[in-house]
Amino acid sequence: MKACIFDLDGTLTDTLESIAYSVNKSLEEMNLPAISDKQCKCFVGNGARYLMEHALDAAGDAGASRIDEAMKVYGRIFGANCTYHVTPYNGIPELLKSLRDRGIKLAVLSNKPHGQTVDVVQTIFGKDIFDQIQGQTDSIPRKPDPAGIYHLLRKMGASEKECLYIGDSEVDIATGIAAGVRSIGVEWGFRSKQALEDAGAREIIRTPEQILQFI
Repeated sequence: MKACIFDLDGTLTDTLESIAYSVNKSLEEMNLPAISDKQCKCFVGNGARYLMEHALDAAGDAGASRIDEAMKVYGRIFGANCTYHVTPYNGIPELLKSLRDRGIKLAVLSNKPHGQTVDVVQTIFGKDIFDQIQGQTDSIPRKPDPAGIYHLLRKMGASEKECLYIGDSEVDIATGIAAGVRSIGVEWGFRSKQALEDAGAREIIRTPEQILQFI
C-alpha cells in the first residue's frame, strides 16, 4: 500500500462533543429545544446540512423549514467551537507515526466543512502528519461520491489499488466501494459493527493498530 485515506469524525477523532455542543447552541439561539448526544451521533457523517436538517426536525421544526437560517447560525458557532473537547482515539497517534515511518502517504477526507476539517486535523495532530486534508467544499461532491478519494489520490500520486480507505460509517463504506479502493470499517466510531456490515463492509477492525496488517 502506498496511501491511507482516513475519515475524520468517529475515525481519527472523537468530535461528538464539539458537534453536539455547536448544534445545541445553534438550536438555543433559534429558540428551539436541545437534542440528545445520541440523536446527534446518528445525524453525523453526511455533512453539515444533513446534520442540521435532522437536528431541526428532531427539535420540532418539522421538515426543517428554517434550514437556511440554521446553516448560518451553525456555521458561525461551529467555526468557533470545532475543536471543543476534541481528542484523538486511543492508538491513533501511534498508528499514524507507524504509517509515516513506513513511508505511507496519509490523507483525511471528511464531510465536515473544509475549514473546520483543516482546523481540527492540524490542532489535534499538527501540520506535518498528513500529506493532504480535504473537507467538504462546493467544488468536490461530498461522500459517498468517490470524487474526494480520486482527488486525493491524484495529489498523492497513488492509484486505487495502492490505497486503503478507513472510516466508521455506512457513508464511508459506500464511498470506498464507489471509488474501488479497499475499505476498512472501524468499530470505535459513531456507528455499530452491524451498521457497517449492513453497509457492505468486508473488513472491520476493533483497534487502530490492526490497520498495520493491511500495509
